[in-house]
Amino acid sequence: MDFSDSPIAAIIFITTIGISLYTMYRDNNLLNKWILYPYQTIREQKYYQLITSGFLHADLNHLLFNMFTFFFFAFNLERIIGSLDFAIIYFLSMLAGNLFTLYKQKDNYQYASLGASGAISGVLFSYILINPSASILIFPIPFPIPSWLFGIIYLGWTYYSSKRNYDNTNHYAHLLGALCGIVLTILLIPDLLANF
Repeated sequence: MDFSDSPIAAIIFITTIGISLYTMYRDNNLLNKWILYPYQTIREQKYYQLITSGFLHADLNHLLFNMFTFFFFAFNLERIIGSLDFAIIYFLSMLAGNLFTLYKQKDNYQYASLGASGAISGVLFSYILINPSASILIFPIPFPIPSWLFGIIYLGWTYYSSKRNYDNTNHYAHLLGALCGIVLTILLIPDLLANF
């Protein structure tokens, strides 16, 4: 694949993999410094964690899942909308998810969050708005479904999961990242809704 027409996605992809692997296997202290600890972030004014946590992953499965999704949508999206708009959607979606997490968990001294899922959700939903008829394969459905239908299923499942809070996944970051990706795409490409 030629990355020259999607340089921002390529930089994010390589950087995220490199930092995640380094902090997983070589420098756990850096992971602890960069992870988002809302209680600490506010009280010690470590606001850089709102961004640095998006370059960290808990384990190899977490990293592979996020980078797999990133690979199939981010490079194409940057080619379609351009590097500046792509960077805006990626980083503001990351911030939206992490700021909401900061607000929800600011008094929970045990809570920590990491991963690029909010940013990737923003990218995914931007892609869905731009290409609603694209086919997406999701496990365990054995056939492709339209991306707009996947978007509805994903938002419903994420909202439901955020209310149940039954696992260690920051579903709020996914949900807010996705919603931010939708809003930003509409603002950046105003003619899009007519085509959608």
